[in-house]
Amino acid sequence: MCITIFLRAICYFVSSASCHSYLIAPQAPLLRFYWLESQEHQRKIEKKKRIMRIKKSSSQSGRSSILHAAFKASIPVLLGYITLGIAFGLTLVAAGLPWWLAPFMALVIYAGAAQFMAVGLIQSGAGLLEIALLTLIMNARHMVYGLSLLEPFSKAGRWKPYLIFGLTDETYGLLTTIEPPPDLDKTKFYAAITVLNQVYWFVGCMVGSLVGSAFLFNTTGLDFALTALFIVLLVDQVRAVKKPEPYLAALLGCVLALFISPKNFLLVALVISTGALALLRERIEGGPRGTASQGVSEKSKQDSVEKGDRP
Repeated sequence: MCITIFLRAICYFVSSASCHSYLIAPQAPLLRFYWLESQEHQRKIEKKKRIMRIKKSSSQSGRSSILHAAFKASIPVLLGYITLGIAFGLTLVAAGLPWWLAPFMALVIYAGAAQFMAVGLIQSGAGLLEIALLTLIMNARHMVYGLSLLEPFSKAGRWKPYLIFGLTDETYGLLTTIEPPPDLDKTKFYAAITVLNQVYWFVGCMVGSLVGSAFLFNTTGLDFALTALFIVLLVDQVRAVKKPEPYLAALLGCVLALFISPKNFLLVALVISTGALALLRERIEGGPRGTASQGVSEKSKQDSVEKGDRP
């Protein structure tokens, strides 16, 4: 009897094992296929993640290099805007206006001379229409700036509205004299300079208004900071542009504007100097014609001599 029970147990074990192998064996290739597919999918996901990390790091390095180049180029404006913005904030608070108006004007108006003028007009009780008209006359020079930057801004894309809004005298001076590095995007470089310049101005206005609201200052002569900033930019222009024609045209415009219309001195001087520069454009860009023709003749003579010496 024990032998019978033992034999039955062996038969049951063998039959159950064979049945289990019968059920699993056909499914083993299918399970292996699913496992390989999951591994391949996981490898593709890891590859995409690595590519995204590389692109992200390269874009971050590109942005940092653009900001570094723009910051290096805008250091003169940084020194001037911080100082001038502090002077404006102190002047605004000394005129009895609320401190928050200085950073607000730096964001919305962003025009140094016009903001100084607006403080005086608001203090004297001028109307909104009068302030808008005088601001338009004072900033009419920006139309001349815009005409000279039509080509650089034509491919600015989504940055174009902000580049137009942020075009101040100092920003114009940088954009027209400094060439971006060859490995950087020109539009992004111009946008970085414009953004940094407005940040400098905003920080200066904020600091000046906060300090002016906390302490009492004598603000006499602080408006000269604007003139000092223009002197600094003129020095950079002289270092970049070695030809005397632009400076002679500006001097001519200033002298004539004093006699024509002292009240609209800046606008008249800009119109006259721009006209003079338009007349002297070929001379400024191409150089003296005699030198060029002489160089061509000498080169042709040298070529003819070399051809005559050949056997």
